[in-house]
Amino acid sequence: MTGDVLTFVDGAAGRIRLNRPGAIHALTLDMVHAMTKALVAWRDDARVTHILIDHADGRGFCAGGDIAFLRNSALHDDGVSGRRFFHDEYRLNHLIFTYAKPVVAFMDGITMGGGVGISQPARFRVATPATRLAMPETGIGLFPDVGGGWYLSRLAGRLGQYLALTGARLDGADCHHVGLASHFLSGDAIEAAKRALVAGDDVASSLDALAERPGDAPIDAHLDDIAGHFAADAYEDILASLAQDSGDWAASIRHLLDSKSPQTCKVALRQLHDSLSCADFADNMRMEYRIASRVLTRPDFAEGVRAVIVDKTNDPEWNPATPAGVTDALIDAIFAPLPANDEWTPL
Repeated sequence: MTGDVLTFVDGAAGRIRLNRPGAIHALTLDMVHAMTKALVAWRDDARVTHILIDHADGRGFCAGGDIAFLRNSALHDDGVSGRRFFHDEYRLNHLIFTYAKPVVAFMDGITMGGGVGISQPARFRVATPATRLAMPETGIGLFPDVGGGWYLSRLAGRLGQYLALTGARLDGADCHHVGLASHFLSGDAIEAAKRALVAGDDVASSLDALAERPGDAPIDAHLDDIAGHFAADAYEDILASLAQDSGDWAASIRHLLDSKSPQTCKVALRQLHDSLSCADFADNMRMEYRIASRVLTRPDFAEGVRAVIVDKTNDPEWNPATPAGVTDALIDAIFAPLPANDEWTPL
């Protein structure tokens, strides 16, 4: 089998295997469509009792979406093809979230952006010692999409706000500790779990039997600081709280936030706040599609990708350049409903 994503039935499992190692399995629109087509076909396939999502060779599960494609759309077709990518990717996210058959995602290695979007909606989310999960969008002027508003807003102690603004990475122990992973497996247990799923063994029982205690979670040392400093929904209040703390950790976080897009940080805080009022996951994805449709063609996205990914100069010139310049009116416009015919709809 060849292709950037492999979809096939293996015993009792419908297998989705990401196969684009040169790009750390970043998702293209064709990959999104292939995964969606397979999941739709397997809904009524009696051979398939559950779904297994993993990756082939390479050092990560999925590094995100096709950022180069999205930037090209922002620069050359006024975001038309980029909006189609978001629309169809969000349909895939929603399909996994609502899938009747159990879905198991193996978050082995780098799991960021779009990789979070295809793993967090799974009923079973397996972390490993190699897991590095993050939503780093504030560094490129996008926002923590693919359901990020839903997952991050529901983490305890304002951890979601911290992850959304800083783009901080969680390891496998962290993910298990805070609830972003249902199980932690290492070594031979990872392949043993996959063999059990292919054999048709009960998913929960198989994973429970092989699961391990991951050890101490590094994030635990900072949860109290995070809950205190990130308590506000106003970005300026978070920055002020960090500035008033003379400790090294607060100073490092304050310095880190200085490098992020002020627009994205304010969008993310509003996104997580509003997600808690969403009626269901589809409502959340509808909101995120509205945001994506607007921020895709605003200056920060193309500039952020240029500085961080294309030129690798890490010197983005954000517009607006300061939190004060990101007005309430601008944020309201980003979140405003789209024309009825342009709104996102699930499959």
